[in-house]
Amino acid sequence: MTSTSHPTNVPEPGDAVADGTPLLEVRDLHVEFHTRDGVAKAVNGVNYTVSAGETLAVLGESGSGKSVTAQAIMGILDMPPGKIPQGEILFRGQDMLTMSGEERRKIRGRKIAMIFQDALSSLNPVLSVGYQLGEMFRVHQGLSKKDAKLKAIELMERVRIPAAKERVGDYPHQFSGGMRQRIMIAMALALEPDLIIADEPTTALDVTVQAQIMDLLSELQTEFNMGLILITHDLGVVADVADKIAVMYAGRIVETAPVHEIYKRPAHPYTKGLLESIPRLDQKGQELYAIKGLPPNLTRIPSGCAFNPRCTAAKDICTTDVPVLHQVTERDGGDLAGRGSACHFWKETLHG
Repeated sequence: MTSTSHPTNVPEPGDAVADGTPLLEVRDLHVEFHTRDGVAKAVNGVNYTVSAGETLAVLGESGSGKSVTAQAIMGILDMPPGKIPQGEILFRGQDMLTMSGEERRKIRGRKIAMIFQDALSSLNPVLSVGYQLGEMFRVHQGLSKKDAKLKAIELMERVRIPAAKERVGDYPHQFSGGMRQRIMIAMALALEPDLIIADEPTTALDVTVQAQIMDLLSELQTEFNMGLILITHDLGVVADVADKIAVMYAGRIVETAPVHEIYKRPAHPYTKGLLESIPRLDQKGQELYAIKGLPPNLTRIPSGCAFNPRCTAAKDICTTDVPVLHQVTERDGGDLAGRGSACHFWKETLHG
């Protein structure tokens, strides 16, 4: 495993807390998968930090590298075919990529927990939800079955599952999609971790339930002062809960910004396209905008800017030179704190 120094010109979403130590710091992370069709470069030099009590939203289409980055942080990548040829993942200053398997297991669940996308497939269908929640306490804290069951009920009540005492013996299929997602959140919260990674936690839920789940996550985060990485493709989900946003495309972060800044003035054509594709009440009856083309094949990422085949503003330099993550500035030269754009023509996009 090799690592490189952190690029000095890359602004990061999520600055460190007042003591100067971020909860999590990902440095120049690369992840690739060796397949029959070639090497798929899923993550290509990702950098970001998350502090206690802060929410970082990671956005992008399917295949952009959001979930693979999260799996690398959790240490649950299948290796092989996966491989991490370069980078560092620092949790409270310690590089988890250099830890032994046993050391990683002590962090996973206790210090960093993950909420998975599909609750129904993540929960065991033949075990009651109470048993699965209680397992966290039996395994990690050595509690008896009776005490673990009481803890499970307490967790179910905390995530507002009605009649928790009566339903603790029910099975996953007996709960609605929103309630199953609450159980997944309860499972992640069981050991009161410092950081939670939520991978598309509202997928396949209706809008009302999505809002309830996001409000619950936000409330619990405040209660425990946890760091939260929220992975999603839906810009509408994160508007009221995130502090910072990192937009990913083809395994790279192409834009970073405080959440409200990115909605007001995107500085990358890809982000602008994502924003324009969101349905709006003032455009009723109009055709919804869509970014032309498809995300690239990760075994054959285009030269230059990976977004150039789909970009309406692309020029010759975009097909040859890979843009770095520039510090975004105002017209008068003043820096926009926390803003970065990996576009050769970010000024035109920002001020256009």
